[in-house]
Amino acid sequence: MLNGILGKVASASGHALTAGLFASVPTSRRTFSLAGKNALVTGGGRGLGLEIARVLVARGANVAIVARDATEIRHAVDDLRDTSPDDDARIVGEACDLRDGDAIACMLERVRARVGAIDVLVNNAGSIQVGPLDSMRVEDFEDAMKLHCFAPLRTMLGVRDDMRSRGGGRIANVSSIGGIVSVPHLLPYSASKFALVGLSQGMHAELARENIIVSTIAPGLMRTGSPRRALFKGEHEKEYAWFAISDSLPLLTVASSRAARRIVRAIERGEAHVVIGLSAKVAALASGVAPGAVVRALTIANAALPEGDDPVARAGFESESTAAPSILTRPSDRAAMRNNER
Repeated sequence: MLNGILGKVASASGHALTAGLFASVPTSRRTFSLAGKNALVTGGGRGLGLEIARVLVARGANVAIVARDATEIRHAVDDLRDTSPDDDARIVGEACDLRDGDAIACMLERVRARVGAIDVLVNNAGSIQVGPLDSMRVEDFEDAMKLHCFAPLRTMLGVRDDMRSRGGGRIANVSSIGGIVSVPHLLPYSASKFALVGLSQGMHAELARENIIVSTIAPGLMRTGSPRRALFKGEHEKEYAWFAISDSLPLLTVASSRAARRIVRAIERGEAHVVIGLSAKVAALASGVAPGAVVRALTIANAALPEGDDPVARAGFESESTAAPSILTRPSDRAAMRNNER
């Protein structure tokens, strides 16, 4: 019996390691030059999306960023123009609620009119709701699915003809380690990010014949400054404290600028699947090798998290306490200032 168990573990380990090795192998032999290409970044007004847009601009791309908030977009466009090495680069912003399918279609038409046909699409827009299951509602799951799964589906379908007419293109779908390992108190987020992983991997298989290469990106915790804009339910101050501190610890997190460079490199190389961050890679490997053990460990971790059933969502900046902000959250707080998360 022991030999059988060990054999299964070895086999699972081999499959997981093989998948990890081949995940970073480029699916296109030629590096995709971004110079002069037209790129669209959703969720590009702040955080990781803004960092990705900065890298694309530095690579010589024309960049359109999309976010829900028009003021946020204006600040981000000014930031990108100030740092652009090319005064002639087209850098534009569009306000759009990506949960609305009709709004997405109109936004794509406006972007084409201002920038041109799309060569590169980065589906990065997202939102995070933190809290126990008792504080969540079905509507929270529906909103997360609209933003993290159906919006990327609509944008991918919306730019497909652009890319085909230009001989191919690149799409990066920014999911999360939460789309590989379901973390307690992040259920709507994790469920919708799991859906995005499945959608993205299937799109890669279907669109590769058209020279449209789809990359699935699964970052771990990043120092983007996003906790200030995340939403917290239940005992919101306690939820914000653990989330903000976790998002700042250097050994567990990756700088958002580094993550952005890695994502753009995946686009250039045409990588099918990328996990970013050592802790995320360990979690993904453990989930592939011993999923039952990972679930049990998360069950134990959940017991240490705050309880509560308050369904009212409050932003991070509305949930501050003596625990956060503090010296433990300074890396994330500095990132918030740099990445328009104020």
